[in-house]
Amino acid sequence: MSTKNDYYDLLGVTKTSSSQEIKNAYRKKALEWHPDRHQGTDKEEAERKFKEINEAYQILSDPSKKSAYDNYGHDAFSPGGMGSRGGGNPFAGGFGGQGSPFTYTWSSGGGQQNPFGNTDFGDPFDIFESFFGGGGNPFGGQQRQRQIPRYSVRLEFMEAVNGVEKEFVIEGKKRKIKIPEGVDEGTKINFGDFTLSVNVAPHEFFERDGDDIYINVTIPYSMAVLGGTIKVPTILDEVKIKVREGTGSGTMIRLRGQGAPNPHHKTKGDQYIKLNILVPEKPSRGQKRIIDDLKEEGL
Repeated sequence: MSTKNDYYDLLGVTKTSSSQEIKNAYRKKALEWHPDRHQGTDKEEAERKFKEINEAYQILSDPSKKSAYDNYGHDAFSPGGMGSRGGGNPFAGGFGGQGSPFTYTWSSGGGQQNPFGNTDFGDPFDIFESFFGGGGNPFGGQQRQRQIPRYSVRLEFMEAVNGVEKEFVIEGKKRKIKIPEGVDEGTKINFGDFTLSVNVAPHEFFERDGDDIYINVTIPYSMAVLGGTIKVPTILDEVKIKVREGTGSGTMIRLRGQGAPNPHHKTKGDQYIKLNILVPEKPSRGQKRIIDDLKEEGL
């Protein structure tokens, strides 16, 4: 009997939660338990929790895996478990291994022989449209029913934004796969003979919603009143932002075209900067005197 934590409990959702609710819950939990946000003895616990949260999301974000989990629980993915019936794994011993960033599952559906034969891809994004699905067989020929391996890869936030080339072993051969810039959590890329599902790790301070990037920036009270300039990081570099006099907490500043690129179109999202005003928890005596003077002036 499995002793693993329940995936729904880990994310704080239920079986009836929508895919968007599951995604939002995952992002919230991943940010809370990201190991970079914990130190000392808490870091080991955070690493364990973070791993469990990512594992839970990989299952619950995939409809076929979620259905198997709902029916059989963790046994659906254990060797010899209920979910392992119906055929062996032709990639056994030829894929993954220690340190591999990939995992795999299987699904049945329409497919075709590998159009690339026994050779590695040159530049797979020359056939970009076929990778993202849509339409019929881009390579022609007679289709037949077969098992299509489905892999998942975990990318760092900036790898997903900028694109990256990954190398892994499949059927004893090294394969270099180019992942385009702008992919996001849950993106599925069809490579013809297998499908790649993307999971993205949360960033230390950037957050993403579609092609738009968000960041929270804290400014001192004096700058909020008098105005000034601040340096703000973007996904490309650092920019100077002018803060107007009388800026209120929660003010949003929009940087057009500074967001993530869209993998389907030659467009970019925007970056939004949310300004928060710093209020000292324990003001010094000098600060208290200044605040008292401001109070006298009606501020």
